[in-house]
Amino acid sequence: MAVLFISDLHLSSSRPGINQVFFQFLRERALRAPDLYILGDLFEYWAGDDDIGDPFNAQVVAALAECARGGTRILVMHGNRDFLFGPAFAQASGAQLVDDPVVLDLFGKKTVLTHGDALCTDDREYQAFRAEVRSESWKRAFLAQPLTERKQRIAALRARSEIEKKRKPAEIMDVNTGAVETLLRAHGYPRLIHGHTQRSQTLPSTRCSCRAGRWVWPWIRRG
Repeated sequence: MAVLFISDLHLSSSRPGINQVFFQFLRERALRAPDLYILGDLFEYWAGDDDIGDPFNAQVVAALAECARGGTRILVMHGNRDFLFGPAFAQASGAQLVDDPVVLDLFGKKTVLTHGDALCTDDREYQAFRAEVRSESWKRAFLAQPLTERKQRIAALRARSEIEKKRKPAEIMDVNTGAVETLLRAHGYPRLIHGHTQRSQTLPSTRCSCRAGRWVWPWIRRG
């Protein structure tokens, strides 16, 4: 049976097309799989588990829970847009939150899963920002703010990010080859599956200077 991987759907109420594809995927294809891995950025943003009551968020969470009740194990990794997923989200959706990276045996092949943003080491500004917002102290302070203020701050950060992306070369925002090799070397050169860059591809060892394949999963894919 296939193990399914999806990432970077960036679901939001403003994107009804992809939302419907996702809901259909959960009702049909995902129910026939033992495991579904969501490798980050399921939502366009997640302001905190107290936003589960938002009508769109509640619809997505309910769809995940229905799939989980059908027997599919759903494993969710934090992305750069939804790193604030917490225990309440996991309980409501029936999903299990997993570390980044996570190592598993996938049909006899050692495999490393990661969202992928930590591999974009050439973008030093982003890595500094990532380290700040992933700290427990930052998350506690941010989640202590009223939900409306959090959403306003997220909107401002997204607007700034869009401006910054226009001035940065695409190569800087892609994964760094050395970072990929370092990760794979640390785990004995397994297969690597990640998202984030949103450039669907399967790269042989010669492209990542290592003895393992690198698979990029930017949307709905199956393994």
